[in-house]
Amino acid sequence: MPLPKAEITRLRALREKKHREAAGLFVVEGAKVVGELLAADFPFAEIYATPDWNPGGGVPPPRETPPTSTRGAETPRLQAISPAEMAKISHYPTPSPVLAVGKIERPPLPPGALDHGLTLALDGIQDPGNVGTILRIADWFGLARVVLSPDSADLFGQKVINASMGSFARVAAHTAGLADALAGATVPVLGCDLAGDDVHALPPLRDAVLVIGSEGRGLSAAVAARLTGRVTIPRFGRAESLNAAVAAAIVCDNWRRLAP
Repeated sequence: MPLPKAEITRLRALREKKHREAAGLFVVEGAKVVGELLAADFPFAEIYATPDWNPGGGVPPPRETPPTSTRGAETPRLQAISPAEMAKISHYPTPSPVLAVGKIERPPLPPGALDHGLTLALDGIQDPGNVGTILRIADWFGLARVVLSPDSADLFGQKVINASMGSFARVAAHTAGLADALAGATVPVLGCDLAGDDVHALPPLRDAVLVIGSEGRGLSAAVAARLTGRVTIPRFGRAESLNAAVAAAIVCDNWRRLAP
């Protein structure tokens, strides 16, 4: 069955955050990223695929199927479409063979959660590539969670999800006002800062929060007021600063190397 015009309009609109929030849905496009999220058991609501999509290395192209239920969980509605129809709903100049739709879920940060495990807090990180990469870093190092300030890049944006390489489905991520969330923390709250203490001198930490500020602005005043310490990565050359995700990875490596 051809895609109705209204459905095409709905799917195209989801490229913008305001429409995603209004619908409570987001889109992911591309064989690689959709495959990664399916492998991580992410519960998509809908999948649109052309005959070129080969989800399982030798698995025949999908046929149109209605939603079904397995073990109490809905499987995605899978709709086979033509390449021409994919071009109409695609968010890319060169359409991919598959586009999936998921439900936006923003679980609140549980009270006291920051006091347990290692947390990365993103203070105004607006570059979606950095946010996605930081999710991947948190996944690599097995961190407890990532907390994003409301002015960070949208967690459900396509660029964030692509950059996370599937970690989007595995990392506990929350959006919260950082100043308020950090106010009740009883663990060390460390901020990345050029004027901080050498990260290599960190004591072993089982529970802590690391706050990463934006490359342009740094840490916001309200969040900086909640820090219990600042750390820096020693500079031996002349670069002015490090990419936010690179800095997060280096500190996480030290966290894990020193973990009690």
